[in-house]
Amino acid sequence: MKFTLSWLKDHLDTTASLDTIVETLTMIGLEVEGVEDKAKALKPFVVAEIVAAEQHPNADRLRVCRVATGAGEPLQVVCGAPNARVGLKTVFAPAGTWIPGKDITLGVGQIRGVESHGMMCSASELGISEDHDGIIELAPDAPVGTAYVDFADLDDPVIDVSLTPNRADCAGVRGIARDLAAAGIGDLKPETTRRIPGHFTSPIGVELRFAEGEAQICPAFYGRYVRGVTNRPSPEWLQRRLKAIGLRPISALVDMTNFVSIDRGRPLHVFDAAKVRGTIHARMARTGESLLALDGKTYALDERMCVIADDSGPLGLGGVMGGEATGCSLDTTEVFIECAWFDPVRVAETGRRTGIVSDARYRFERGVDPASLGPGLDIATEMVIDLVGGEASEPVLVGQAPELERIIEFPLSEVKRLTGLTLHRAEIRQILEKLGFFVVGRDDVFRVAVPTWRADVALKADLVEEVMRIHGLANVASTPLPALGSVGARVLTPLQVRRSKARRILATRRMLEAVTWSFVSKAEARHFGGGGDDLALANPIAGDLSDMRPSLLPGLIGAAERNLKRGIVDVALFEVGQVFRTDAPDGQKLQAAGVRRGTAGSAGAGRHWLGAAGPVSWTIAKADALAVLEALGVATDRVQIARTAPAWYHPGRSGTLQMGPQMILAHFGELHPATLETLDAAGPMVAFEVHLDAIPEAKAKPTKSKGALATPELMPLSRDFAFVVDEAVEAEKILKAVRGADRALIVDAAIFDVFRGPALGEGKKSVAVEVTLQPVKATLTDKDLEALGAKVVAAVAKATGATLRA
Repeated sequence: MKFTLSWLKDHLDTTASLDTIVETLTMIGLEVEGVEDKAKALKPFVVAEIVAAEQHPNADRLRVCRVATGAGEPLQVVCGAPNARVGLKTVFAPAGTWIPGKDITLGVGQIRGVESHGMMCSASELGISEDHDGIIELAPDAPVGTAYVDFADLDDPVIDVSLTPNRADCAGVRGIARDLAAAGIGDLKPETTRRIPGHFTSPIGVELRFAEGEAQICPAFYGRYVRGVTNRPSPEWLQRRLKAIGLRPISALVDMTNFVSIDRGRPLHVFDAAKVRGTIHARMARTGESLLALDGKTYALDERMCVIADDSGPLGLGGVMGGEATGCSLDTTEVFIECAWFDPVRVAETGRRTGIVSDARYRFERGVDPASLGPGLDIATEMVIDLVGGEASEPVLVGQAPELERIIEFPLSEVKRLTGLTLHRAEIRQILEKLGFFVVGRDDVFRVAVPTWRADVALKADLVEEVMRIHGLANVASTPLPALGSVGARVLTPLQVRRSKARRILATRRMLEAVTWSFVSKAEARHFGGGGDDLALANPIAGDLSDMRPSLLPGLIGAAERNLKRGIVDVALFEVGQVFRTDAPDGQKLQAAGVRRGTAGSAGAGRHWLGAAGPVSWTIAKADALAVLEALGVATDRVQIARTAPAWYHPGRSGTLQMGPQMILAHFGELHPATLETLDAAGPMVAFEVHLDAIPEAKAKPTKSKGALATPELMPLSRDFAFVVDEAVEAEKILKAVRGADRALIVDAAIFDVFRGPALGEGKKSVAVEVTLQPVKATLTDKDLEALGAKVVAAVAKATGATLRA
């Protein structure tokens, strides 16, 4: 939000300095991003006159000029501007001057063998506009030798304020002046708008054509017809103000709408009435319609966009931008002024869908004052008649603006409770009334009516905030928190602890952390078990980010693929974040997931002189998942492995880690080729998903001290068994039977060999298991070992039907 100091003083009667105003704005919550003071940069530039101009002896496009600057003899200047001629008054920069538009400092130089003592400047070289077709042409009566900033009235600083989205009232200069007046920087000047009488009935009517339930999109539309206008360039004062804040003057009718939008925060639009066909009406667009907007671009419309239309079709996007077909030109002689109110959410959605960024959208999507319809139309009518003449019709008023009447019961004790400030009720009342609030009550509770331009104020805490920021945040004393006599409770929740531990363990396994979008496309969401209507975004930021993600894998796979396209083949990425099963509060889950490609294993990636690392396999993904579970305190020796991985994994190279069928802890495996095809990614690629909120919480221990370390006094020993089983028997089933044969002595069991051959018979395989035994009380005898071996064989035979291989 940019405005000049003189513009601010149109509404604020103050003698405060620029520095005081800037400091106060920031202190009351209107942060000043910068102050542009052209007077300092343009001080050396003076009004000069070309008294002689001759052709350059060594260049066809250059002229050697004699320039009178009002100080001493005329200076010789080499100039290439096509409009350099004798008698022209222009802007001159002597040697040693810094040129803002080119960021150079002039010196006395030789140009094609001719000495030049300075430069005659274009508007772009001064940084005051983009015009660079020639040097600036000033009026013939411009006084030579006068500082250009004084002659052009450029000694008016431009203040740039960064507005938060809730402060729609300060999207106009008058709103900012109101806040400054409340803070004690002068007095707010009274309104000067006058009612313009109507002399005839408008030949153009207005209608609201919305279906049931759509009326809030444009509930009110005010308009006025003005005939007999003579459109022309804006007066100098208006052009100067618009140029100062970066807007290009076009014509008086167009510039008027820009002025009112900045001055009062009230966007308007003016139609060339001769180009309107039939009744102007507000409605929803129809699929297939399009609009050639004032920015010269054609936009496709759909049924979610509000348009202003006539019998020929859309004339503009409601609250965003008008159309070129009914735009005003210098030939315009009759106009229709539009002053309407549009729903902020619908304007924001339309702006995002079209990508249009305009001053109107900036204000409407923050919430324009609904009570500004009538005054805004009066201001616009008055300016049109003052600038281009004409005769106004009676106003055309259709619909009713939304009523935002809010009365808040405001206990004054809330100021002390929430801010620590002790303020007298008179000061609180004065602050609120200067901000436009209507206050009644003499006791310790005020009844406060909120003005229509403050849609962000709805609670008593909001009123406290208003009082505090105007009184001054610097006046709020810093009070230290009271010291507690005991150690505080644990700050992090169990899920936060798990998130941190999971990130740490995965980083130690040579994986890089990624942060991907929480949104995926509809096709990706459906492929990973989501895609329901309850998780579809109402207003997606992009077409391929339409649904909340049901898994972290789509984002990680896409990130790995983008790395591959940039030549990084060996990738190991992980992410810990939220996934979404339903739109219910318990439908949001915490997940840790990762993907690996190429040779990016846990021991490193790429070629090495000892030998190249092998390609990643599903076993590495399994190890990653188990490492996360182990780091989170899960007894991994009790974790079961099942063949129930989701459909996005390869059916023969994947698995599920669980503690019973109802407690699914993780999935792992190689990704299915169809999954990679859906995400347009090259494989093979392995992945894992750990459901952090499915892990049971550890039982509380009676004490935090650890017990004494118990180390066995006897050496462990091992025995090998080879079982012949059916091909369909899972290895996990054999290991579970072995461990259960004698839990006191058997401390570990691991498969070290699998053999298949004709000697075993068709459909058979041999699985060799190493069993680790740990004697506790006495050394095991041969008889003990034989008995234990018989237990193991019997247990495996009972569980799997295996026989001991001869």
